[in-house]
Amino acid sequence: MAGRFIEELLGQGRYTFTREEAGLRLKTSPAAAYMSLHRLVKAGRLVMPRSGFYVIVDPQHRSAGILPPEWFIHDLMKDMARPYYVGLLSAAQLHGAAHHRPQEFQVMIAERAVRPVRAGNVLIRFHGKGPFDRSQTQEIKTPTGIMTASTPETTAWDLVRYCKAAGGLDNVVTILSELAEKLDGSKLRDTMKRHGDGIVAQRLGYLLDLLRRQDLSKGFVNMVQDAPLRPLDPTAPITGASGSSKWHVLINARPEPEA
Repeated sequence: MAGRFIEELLGQGRYTFTREEAGLRLKTSPAAAYMSLHRLVKAGRLVMPRSGFYVIVDPQHRSAGILPPEWFIHDLMKDMARPYYVGLLSAAQLHGAAHHRPQEFQVMIAERAVRPVRAGNVLIRFHGKGPFDRSQTQEIKTPTGIMTASTPETTAWDLVRYCKAAGGLDNVVTILSELAEKLDGSKLRDTMKRHGDGIVAQRLGYLLDLLRRQDLSKGFVNMVQDAPLRPLDPTAPITGASGSSKWHVLINARPEPEA
């Protein structure tokens, strides 16, 4: 019965469902529904990334053991009752700027992070963002519907602000070198103003100048003129670092984009 149920859902173009829905459709007790679904999980036909939430693995994806996370992230976040957007390296990849395929699927949520979710061989990691409501996002079509992702400009802001999660400064400047083609100068200035974080403006402005993209950084250089000197790389020592009078950063790192 459970097998027929998930085939019917696939026929409707659906790839996710809850245990509660399955129990209602199968007209059985919660315990019986759980056991039926558990057998399908063991058979590789379902994955349960979150208690009571199931992802159907169609035949074309069974060798991988899971659907691409883009196919079910929107439904998963709805089940978690969490506002979200796909961000950082995963958003950069969506915008054609992932130098290497990210090893995890990165999702931004409001404030505190929650534990990562493993779905088959996919790790979904959640990153809490304080100024979440200031983020500009866009809807991206997927084979199963839509998902929400950061705009190129918000992606650039997040990469600099959450540099460690993005693989460090060298990786950030490499991605920025590719993402720059998708950035709009006026939208980037608006992103800087909306977030109101001078440290990010200083560091991002310096990195864009380093990439010879002053056409993108010129719109917000006036925002940092009264800013104190701050290190370019917050994880590196500042001893002996020279300063940038334009961006008011201590150049304590020499990031270079990967060829």
